[in-house]
Amino acid sequence: MSAVRAGLPEGRYGRSADERADRKLKIIGAVLGAGLIALIAWFGYAYVVDQDVSGQLTGFKVTSDDTVDVRLEITKDKDATAVCTVRTLDTYHEEVGRKSFTFDQRQDDMIKVVTVRTTARATSAELIGCDSAANS
Repeated sequence: MSAVRAGLPEGRYGRSADERADRKLKIIGAVLGAGLIALIAWFGYAYVVDQDVSGQLTGFKVTSDDTVDVRLEITKDKDATAVCTVRTLDTYHEEVGRKSFTFDQRQDDMIKVVTVRTTARATSAELIGCDSAANS
């Protein structure tokens, strides 16, 4: 009986075409992956740097069947005018009130309590967003 060889002797004929193609694909994949990560980082940085106004709803209190007091923390440039929109919801998550508030005080950070009038008793409030008055 004769022995059957599975393949060519290793190292005798150099690298196969498949190995060279695999190496090229790995290099191309690494370059494209690094480029994608750099692009995502650039977009994230541009988004954060371009925001000159931000806000956060830190609490609310339903004061009656037709009003809700909302506590907002606003961060902005001193010379910027912020416009923040708040909405209130009832137990069925239907909107029962919405109001935009303008903050033009010459302060960087501020905490304000604002009142939103509602058409029915609200059970929650949310900040839709804050933007610069020039962008509104």
